[in-house]
Amino acid sequence: MRNRLERVRAESLRVALISMGITAAAFAIVSLIIVMYVSNTLTAQVDSRLTTALTNAVNGHTVNVSANALHDSRSRFGPLLLGWEIRPSGEVIMSDPSAPLPVPIHSVESPRTVTIQGIDVRVAGTPVGGDYVVLGQSLDSVAQARSTIIVGELIVGSVLLVLVFLGALAVGRRVGAPIELARQRQLEFTADASHELRTPLSVIEAQTSLALTQDRERDWYQQAFRRVAGESQRIRRLVEDLLWLARVDTPGNAPSPEPVDVSVLARQAVERFATVAEARGLHLALRVSDEQPVINASSEWIDRLLGVLLDNACKYAPRDGRVEVAIGVDGKQVRLVVEDSGPGIPLDERSKIFNRFHRASDVPGTGLGLAIADAVVRLTQGRWEIGTSQQLRGASMAVVWPRALGAGRQAARAPAAVPQAQH
Repeated sequence: MRNRLERVRAESLRVALISMGITAAAFAIVSLIIVMYVSNTLTAQVDSRLTTALTNAVNGHTVNVSANALHDSRSRFGPLLLGWEIRPSGEVIMSDPSAPLPVPIHSVESPRTVTIQGIDVRVAGTPVGGDYVVLGQSLDSVAQARSTIIVGELIVGSVLLVLVFLGALAVGRRVGAPIELARQRQLEFTADASHELRTPLSVIEAQTSLALTQDRERDWYQQAFRRVAGESQRIRRLVEDLLWLARVDTPGNAPSPEPVDVSVLARQAVERFATVAEARGLHLALRVSDEQPVINASSEWIDRLLGVLLDNACKYAPRDGRVEVAIGVDGKQVRLVVEDSGPGIPLDERSKIFNRFHRASDVPGTGLGLAIADAVVRLTQGRWEIGTSQQLRGASMAVVWPRALGAGRQAARAPAAVPQAQH
């Protein structure tokens, strides 16, 4: 069990790392797209302001790139920081003498980015009258906005990756553990079924091989055929039980529930096992409540459950012992109890009796009966109560279901007493 869970943890960690890597790649791509979109949008706004300023200059046929003029024109043209003007005489006038334009002025037409004193500046130029004017705006605001977005994305991305990792790890363990346990149980089930089938098949093979090697006495053949018939019946019972379990384990294969009177099915089951009890010298008794013990379930499944419980009780009860079946109604519940005078179920075995192919003693059987019974109880919304019979001192197997009819009606007569197990 521990190795299985460690395998699940390792696989969950791998899945969580893969999920985190995929999320990181997707988030990086989205973040890059966002940064590029914001940068392009803000740069386009700067270009629009520069173009508007130059258009106004062309319409006015005059511009003054002196520092004061640019400062005074900010409310009109936006936050213009630099300006260059070349006169027809070749004289270049700059708003900031310490920031010469790093490219020829006449080559600046459509907006472009240049670096001045380590600062990115967006510049654009156009002829104005007889002069050529270039205006520029620092891209510090764009860089600052881009940095703010990147820092925010790093914080959000880190938190998102941690959450994705922890979430994928938790979900992987939560989902993987039942799958791994089911897979291991399926492997164990297949191995156990193969082992159970191997024994009778080996006996049949041995008997047929001996019969074919040489002629035998008539009594020997009769005894051999009896062994083959017994092992064939064992295989048939095992296959039937396996088919039942496969049918129960298949999702959506459960029959539609219907109102079932448990007492009617119990009487039929007791009648069937009367000859078995007589052959073993057992006293088989049935007690039924005066109230109708009706539940919503499949009659076929409840009949199979009763068969398993009675078969086990008759197997474990000693010769001249007792087996009692009691059906009672307690308010909104129906209670079925099967007790015997056998050795009972040890406390350390009670958690294992529903395991497939588990047998606590050498009593013949496939070890699948109680596994089938447990599946029926679970799928019919019942619950087990396993204990020791107060009267017979043997095993007490009880099943409690929600009552389907008369749940809200008080009984006119007191119901028959139903044995309670000692836990």
